[in-house]
Amino acid sequence: MTGGAGYIGSHACKVLARAGYQPVVFDNLSRGHRTAVRWGPLVEGDLTERDKLTTTLEHHRISAVMHFAAFAYVGESVTDPARYYANNLVGTLSLLETMRDAGVDKLVFSSTCATYGTPTQVPIRESLPQRPVNPYGETKLAIERALHWYGEAYGLRSVSLRYFNAAGADPEGEIGEWHEPETHLIPLVLEAAIGRRQQVDIYGTDYPTPDGTAIRDYIHGQDLAEAHLRALEHLVGR
Repeated sequence: MTGGAGYIGSHACKVLARAGYQPVVFDNLSRGHRTAVRWGPLVEGDLTERDKLTTTLEHHRISAVMHFAAFAYVGESVTDPARYYANNLVGTLSLLETMRDAGVDKLVFSSTCATYGTPTQVPIRESLPQRPVNPYGETKLAIERALHWYGEAYGLRSVSLRYFNAAGADPEGEIGEWHEPETHLIPLVLEAAIGRRQQVDIYGTDYPTPDGTAIRDYIHGQDLAEAHLRALEHLVGR
């Protein structure tokens, strides 16, 4: 579970553990949290540390990888694209090569709706053209394309999940959203409600809605974790 100490990754760890899997988290903790790793061992490392990745795959006899590790702030990707290409794309290519060397041929990839860019129609269907408008979406799409060709050439089996706005927390309250800085709308609203921040800024005034602000759809983090489990079971033939 690369990035398994992060928001969706930690929820997926809990779901996998309950389904009988042993999640092994590989995370550099630059955006994740050590306290979110509760359902299996943590290996602290970066995706570019191939020796450490190899040791982890072999020591724990890893049979499949869920890849959550990525920087995911759209605005930051625009102001510092080099950081996103180095982490999201170069880091993932390092992971794929290490998996190849270790004989691990199954991967569930945490992709994003940002690969679609500005949609030509709503609802956005999976078959619509992918035309990202920021480096974050570009790096994720580049990985999706790499996964296709790694499958063609090397037999890597993968599933990419392009999900939209994640929200919510573990229903049992063990883990939840925790971003630094926090940019997600629902946590911001809750922080304002309990007095941790003075206001919530809402952007956009020219959308085709009654007040001109945007309407967004959300998917619960628990449902996303379950979707990753279903994708894994598809790959392993369960």
